[in-house]
Amino acid sequence: MCGRYASSRGPGDLAEVFGIEKWEPEEALAPDFNVAPTKEVHAILDRPLKDAEDPVPVRQLRTLKWGLVPSWSKTPEGGARMINARAETVHEKPSYRRAFASRRCVLPADGYYEWVTAPEERQLEVEGKKKRPRKQPYFVTPADGSVFAMAGLYEFWRDKTLPDEHPLAWWVTCTVITTEAETAPLAVAPAEGPRALADIHPRMPLMLTPDRWDAWLDPSRTDVEDLRALLEPPPAGLMRAYPVSTAVSNVRNNGAELLKELDGPEEGTLF
Repeated sequence: MCGRYASSRGPGDLAEVFGIEKWEPEEALAPDFNVAPTKEVHAILDRPLKDAEDPVPVRQLRTLKWGLVPSWSKTPEGGARMINARAETVHEKPSYRRAFASRRCVLPADGYYEWVTAPEERQLEVEGKKKRPRKQPYFVTPADGSVFAMAGLYEFWRDKTLPDEHPLAWWVTCTVITTEAETAPLAVAPAEGPRALADIHPRMPLMLTPDRWDAWLDPSRTDVEDLRALLEPPPAGLMRAYPVSTAVSNVRNNGAELLKELDGPEEGTLF
């Protein structure tokens, strides 16, 4: 899954990497090293400009809320639960299939955090024990230092309790698509602990390699089977993972120090 990530690149860097043509300075977000559900996040999408005479899609950097609210939803309350969409079923789930067909985006990140799910913890859950050991967080990021481009979807939701001119009348929300975690060895593995992403968690965000960005963002591509082909996992061996401080477990903590690599798991944690 993806429940927390880091995103520190500014609009200038992202514009250069993704070929962004339009972004509003007032929508620029500060670096966030502990992005959590319901926060505002940067997203890259191809869409005609509002009120433009020319309907040609323009690559834009937009600020969206993480946690997708379907257009048909009566309230936005379920958005916090819809932070991830499974690649295997995203084309058929009522909450995602419309967005999958025409409202796809890329959510740029430095990498994502995942808390290890080890056999010991699973056994505690089976036994029904209340006290569980602390889980060790790991940061997963491209080994070459490139942008982690997560496949995403976005959706518009109209708050009918507000007038049209109200700035909060329209919500634009998003979700991260996930896939099965890689079982192949990491490009760079920690000295002790997991050797593959699947050793940390059975799911991972779907990373899009640069050769798929244009096709994924193109709103004119609507054929479901054609789009599903873009959901193939990236080549194995592109990622590294390393242990980080359990301070990241508290969403109130936010700073570059959360990405600092530890020599090994913290005392008292799994792995």
